[in-house]
Amino acid sequence: MRDLSGGPRVLLKRLRELMAEPLEPQERLDRIVRQIASNMVAEVCSVYVLRADGVLELYATEGLNKEAVHLSQLKMGQGLVGTIAASAQPLNLSDAQSHPAFRYLPETGEEIYHSFLGVPILRTGRSLGVLVVQNKASRTYREEELEALETTAMVLAEMIATGELKKITKPGLELDLTRSVTIDGDTYNEGIGLGYVVLHEPRIVVTNLLNEDADKEIGRLAEALGSLRISIDDMLSRRDVSMEGEHREVLETYRMFAHDQGWVRKLEEAVRNGLTAEAAVEKVQSDTKARMMRLTDPYLRERMHDFEDLANRLLRQLIGHSGRTSAEGFPNDAIIFARAMGAAELLDYPRANIRGLVLEEGAVTSHVVIVARAMGIPVVGQATGIVALAENGDPVIIDGDGGYVHLRPMADHQRSYEEKVRFRARRQEQFRALRSVEPVTKDGQRISLLMNAGLLVDLPQLAESGAEGIGLFRTELQFMIASTMPKAEEQEVFYRNVLKQAGGRVVTFRTLDIGGDKVVPYFRAHEEENPALGWRAIRLSLDRPGLLRTQLRAMLKAAADSELKMMVPMVTEVSEIKAVRELVQKEVQHLSRFGHGLPRKLQFGAMLEVPALLWQLDELMAEVDFVSVGSNDLFQFSMAVDRGNARVSDRFDPLERPFLRILRDIVRAGERNKTPVTLCGELAGKTISAMALLGIGFRSVSMSPASIGPVKAMLLGLDLRALSDVMETALDDKQPTTSMREILVRFAESHNIPL
Repeated sequence: MRDLSGGPRVLLKRLRELMAEPLEPQERLDRIVRQIASNMVAEVCSVYVLRADGVLELYATEGLNKEAVHLSQLKMGQGLVGTIAASAQPLNLSDAQSHPAFRYLPETGEEIYHSFLGVPILRTGRSLGVLVVQNKASRTYREEELEALETTAMVLAEMIATGELKKITKPGLELDLTRSVTIDGDTYNEGIGLGYVVLHEPRIVVTNLLNEDADKEIGRLAEALGSLRISIDDMLSRRDVSMEGEHREVLETYRMFAHDQGWVRKLEEAVRNGLTAEAAVEKVQSDTKARMMRLTDPYLRERMHDFEDLANRLLRQLIGHSGRTSAEGFPNDAIIFARAMGAAELLDYPRANIRGLVLEEGAVTSHVVIVARAMGIPVVGQATGIVALAENGDPVIIDGDGGYVHLRPMADHQRSYEEKVRFRARRQEQFRALRSVEPVTKDGQRISLLMNAGLLVDLPQLAESGAEGIGLFRTELQFMIASTMPKAEEQEVFYRNVLKQAGGRVVTFRTLDIGGDKVVPYFRAHEEENPALGWRAIRLSLDRPGLLRTQLRAMLKAAADSELKMMVPMVTEVSEIKAVRELVQKEVQHLSRFGHGLPRKLQFGAMLEVPALLWQLDELMAEVDFVSVGSNDLFQFSMAVDRGNARVSDRFDPLERPFLRILRDIVRAGERNKTPVTLCGELAGKTISAMALLGIGFRSVSMSPASIGPVKAMLLGLDLRALSDVMETALDDKQPTTSMREILVRFAESHNIPL
C-alpha cells in the first residue's frame, strides 16, 4: 500500500461529494466501496449491514463476486465480520484464513485474499454493520490505515441511520437500527401511553465531518475543552453543592475525564486525520462506549454514563446550544426519554402533549416522578440503556402497568396496545359518567372521596374526577420545582390561587415536607445514613421555625374569610403538634394585630405516619381537629421495608392482618375520640385496598385523581355492612388459613363488585 499521508482527507472529501449526489442507495453504496478501495489501494472493499434478526448481510462490495450482494450472510458473532460486529472492535490480520473465527463463504470468491482489515460501523457505541478491506498479499495494515477506515465508517453510520438503505432491504426484513426493542423497567406510575420519543437531551447529530483546516479545528477543540473544564470547576465550587456525597463524586469524575490527556490526544489525532472537532468527539465517544459496554464491572459501566455525558457536554460547547428539546415541533403524543431529570424540567414541556416518561435512573420517590404522577402520566424507571437505543421521533409504547417500554413496536403489538387504550378510554367514559353520582354504598353509607395534589396544574382534575375536595395538598412541590426559596408573598399568592381554583371545595394543606429524599436545590442539607428516618418534615421545620412560620403566615393570609385546613407531616410525639399549634396561634395573633383578615374556620390536623403515635392515639386526637393516615410511610416504618428497595419492597402485603389491624386501631381511636380520620396514601387508590379500608371503618379516603372513578364504581355496588362483618371475623382469627387478599377477592367476586 502507498503512503496515506493526506489520504483520509481526500477520501472523506470524495465521500462527502458522493453523499450529496442524487443517487439511488445501491448505486451510492457501490460507488462508496469503489472509492474506498481506490483510495486505500485495496483489492476488496465490502460493507455488511446488521439486520434486526441479528444477521449481517453483504450490501455492497468491490472485488468480491457481485452476485453475493444481498445473498451472503453471517450471524452476529459468526466469522470475522460477525466477530467484529459483536465485539465492536476492529480486526487487523495478515492471514485471515488462519484466524479461528474465519468462516469461508464460497459465493464471495474471497479465498484468494489473505490480509484483512475490518472495522465496526458504530453509532453511539452500537454496531450497525462492518466495513472491510482485503488484499491478496499477506501484510498487517498500518495504524493510519485503520484510522482512515474507522473515520470512513462514520459516513456509512450516518447513511444507515437516516434510513436510506430501507429501499434496498429485502421485503419483510428490517435493519437493526429500526428493530423493535422491549426494555423491562420498574413501574413508577401506572397507565399506558402511545406516542413518539422525545429525547430530553437530544443526541447531537454531527453532519460536518471533514475539516478544511486541522490547526483551526485543534484550536476550537482546545477552546471548548477549556470552557468545559471551567464549567465543571464552577459547579464544584458552588455553595449549593455539598462538599460530600455521590453528586460530588460524579462531578469529580467529570473533572478527571476532562483533564485526561489520553482522551485529549485521541481527539487531536482524529482531527489530524481530517475530522472536524465535533466529528472527532463523536468518533472517540463511540469507540470508547463500544469498549466500555463489554465491561461487567457495574462501577466501570456506570463511569461509561459519566464519560458519555461529558462528551455530550463537549459537543454542546462546540456547537453552541443547550441540548434541550425546543417547544417548536414538539409532537402531540410525546414520550419523554431521559437518563435523569429534575421536576422543574418536566414542567417546562407542554403538559397537554406528554403521554409518558421513561427514565434510566431515579426512584419511585424521586421529585420528577412525584410531579409526573401529579400530572397523571405513566412512568417507567430503571429502563437501563433505553436512551442510547432511541432516536427522536421513534414510535414507542410505555406500559406503566407492567413496567415495559416497547421501542419501535411491531404492528401486532401496536394494535394490541391501541385496543387496551381504547378499552381504558371506554372505562374512563363510564367513570366520568359517575362524576355527579353521590358516593354512597349499596347499604346507604356515604364515603368522602378526595384527591391528592401538589401543583396548580392538578386543580382542573377536581371537577374532571368528581372528587369532593383535596385530602392532601403537598406544599413542598412548589419548593422543589423552584430554583430559589419561594418568598412569603409568592407562597401566599400560590395558596390563594389553589383555594380559588378549588371553588369552595375543601383543601387540606400539608406543611412543608422536605429533607430526606426531598432535598430542594437551594437548601443545604447534611448527608444522612437513613434520610427517611432523619432530619425531615416537622423535625426540620421545628429546627428552622422561621421557615415554618413564613409558610403558616402565607396560608393564613391566603385563606382570609374562607376555611383553612392544615396538617403536620412526620409527627412522632404529641409535643411536636403542641409546638406547631403554638406557632399557628402566634401567627394568628400577629396578623390580627396588624389588621389582616383571618380564616373564618381553621382546622388543624396531624399526619399519622410514625408507628410511635400508635401508643399516643388518644393524646394525639385530643390535640387535633382531624387525623390523616399516611399509609405509605406508616407501612414501610411498621414493616421495616424500604419502598425504594426492589428486593424487599414487595415482600410484605399491606392487605395482610398485621397492617390492617394497625389501621383498624386508628379508626377505632377516631370513633372513640370523635375525631375524623382520613387515609391519603397509595392504598386508597387501588380498588381492592380501598374496599378493605372501607371494610375496617374508613369513611374518608384521598387518592390520585385517576383512581376516583374506579373506587367510586366499586363502592356503589358494595354492601359495606356485609364486608365489615367478613373482615372483622377474618382479622380476629388467631389461626388464619386464608390470606386477607384472597378473602377480599372472593367477597368481590361473590357480590359482583368490579375490582
